Amino acid sequence: MTSITEATQAGTVRVEVDGPVATLILDRPAKRNALTPEMLSQLDEHLALLGTSTEARVVLVRGAGEGVFCAGADIGRFAGLAPTEMWRSWTTLGHAVFDRLASLRQPVIAVLHGNAFGGGLELALAADFRIMAESAIVGLPETGLGTVPGWGGTERLVELIGPARAKEVVMGRRHVDAATALSWGAVTAVAPAERIEAAVEELVGQLVGGAPIAVQLAKQLINAAAEGAPSRILEPLAGALTAATADLAEGIEAFGARRAPAFTGS
Repeated sequence: MTSITEATQAGTVRVEVDGPVATLILDRPAKRNALTPEMLSQLDEHLALLGTSTEARVVLVRGAGEGVFCAGADIGRFAGLAPTEMWRSWTTLGHAVFDRLASLRQPVIAVLHGNAFGGGLELALAADFRIMAESAIVGLPETGLGTVPGWGGTERLVELIGPARAKEVVMGRRHVDAATALSWGAVTAVAPAERIEAAVEELVGQLVGGAPIAVQLAKQLINAAAEGAPSRILEPLAGALTAATADLAEGIEAFGARRAPAFTGS
């Protein structure tokens, strides 16, 4: 298996690795990081590699450039698609890639240092956490183009903020500022632009401080619970799995010795 640290830096979606943190970067700033089919395919390839990585314990998603996380789908790339092409390739590919992001074992943080619209917001909604700059705005403006969100935005937004507010964002094309997004529960945290990196580092530190296997199992348990799976069945199974890890023994020993645990993910 290729190491995540050997992942290609070419293309318009890059991976950078810093210790236990892997960062996916949408790198098309001249086009406001607008998503193309090629970018979706590159993102999918990187996610497949991250999904098998034991090195990466937290995944960040960022957009390159100033003032924008991602402007959404590249309109020029889907405007001329035939209905069957839109169905078979464009929307289906986006759903598959964003679902892969949402189902990563590792916790995923979308860093909204700038605006996120359409497919860009849908990408962020597929993450576990969203940290948003105070100056940023988000929205799903597709109905103003004569179409609808196509990459899970209606479902994931309803899960976070409820159907009435989701209708306001989608049907009413409301641009949502950071304070409103936080109060609605659409984002996890808001920070001034100059402090957003500190907010990211704080959350990363909290996530990395837990035992990797336990953190990843906890994510899967919570996701399963959101879909109605019974905790009385899944939690005992997950707990039994953690009992077989060296990290549980290390955590118990460190607790007794009143020291910080040194988890290895084994």
